[in-house]
Amino acid sequence: MNKPAVWYELLHIDKNSGARRGRIHTPHGTIETPVFMPVGTQATVKSMTPEELKEINAQIILSNTYHLYIRPGQDLVKEAGGLHKFMNWDRPILTDSGGFQVFSLGDLRTINEEGVEFKSHLDGKRLFFSPESVMKTEEDLGADIIMTFDECCPYPSTYEYTKASMERTTRWTKRCKEAHQTENQALFGIIQGGFYEDLRKKSVEDLIELDLPGYAIGGISVGEPKEEFLRILNYTTPLMPENKPRYLMGVGTPDYLIEAALAGIDMADCVLPTRIARHGTAMTSKGKLVVRNAEYERDFSPIDDECDCYTCKNYTRAYIRHLVKTQEILGVRLLSIHNLRFLTKLMERVRIEIENDNLLNFRNEFYLKYGYTKE
Repeated sequence: MNKPAVWYELLHIDKNSGARRGRIHTPHGTIETPVFMPVGTQATVKSMTPEELKEINAQIILSNTYHLYIRPGQDLVKEAGGLHKFMNWDRPILTDSGGFQVFSLGDLRTINEEGVEFKSHLDGKRLFFSPESVMKTEEDLGADIIMTFDECCPYPSTYEYTKASMERTTRWTKRCKEAHQTENQALFGIIQGGFYEDLRKKSVEDLIELDLPGYAIGGISVGEPKEEFLRILNYTTPLMPENKPRYLMGVGTPDYLIEAALAGIDMADCVLPTRIARHGTAMTSKGKLVVRNAEYERDFSPIDDECDCYTCKNYTRAYIRHLVKTQEILGVRLLSIHNLRFLTKLMERVRIEIENDNLLNFRNEFYLKYGYTKE
């Protein structure tokens, strides 16, 4: 029997935590997991070239269906040969479905059973996304992994609203599966249910019945307290299939990435590292560093003396602060390179610690050094 386009290989389970070390095989290469995935919303990771992404060991990147549908349009990307050729990236790509925009553009959309009507955030033009139209867009974009269309509920939401939204997401998922035609793409389902355990359980059960190639947890890390995030993460993940990739959507802080790995998650993504870079903030082994602050004006040390990235090998805090203060784009580029490398290097370490059955100890040591508490 032939392997599917995207499939998961389990290599090791940390005997002390249950964290998983695995591989996801795709048409554009193999992904070592757990993995952090940089976000390239507009078919580019902001300020980064594909060559720089490879240098920091980015294994897979994300692009955004909603934004690419608006600009430049799916037809143009398809004509170019798909996202891989359009953006000169020959490693795996995942496209989201626009479901997060149902959450983030709440003032610009209306939801009904057929789909979601948006007012374009650019010019107010009417846009209608249905499960079927989203599948056509994602097929035209040509990513290796594509996501079903869903609704991401805000926090907090009532039980009644969350239940109706979760059930509609399940119906939309069925429609996505029926509409999806491209065999060399894997369609992942998105588990919803807000912060209600019975709804999460029902969502997982209903989506597992559809036998999709992978599953994601959506609708957490949306502004809730950390204890609520951890409660739903650690409740939901064990319910997910063991033989398929597990993806946690929208997570990019070091503590959340480590907690996700401990819960048994394989994939996570977030815009955070490049977003905070644009505001002059770096992630370091000792915590966040706001390089624009005056205390670094004459600091000629690297951003992080434990980092092996291009930025830390070649530039000082003082120079990067100067670039940020004068709004030179190189400052954003150097901080983006560093922040993304910081997270890809963190996940390299996480994979090693899982192999050594030591992720819990590593978590405790990392938190102490970084200034986090475990709560």
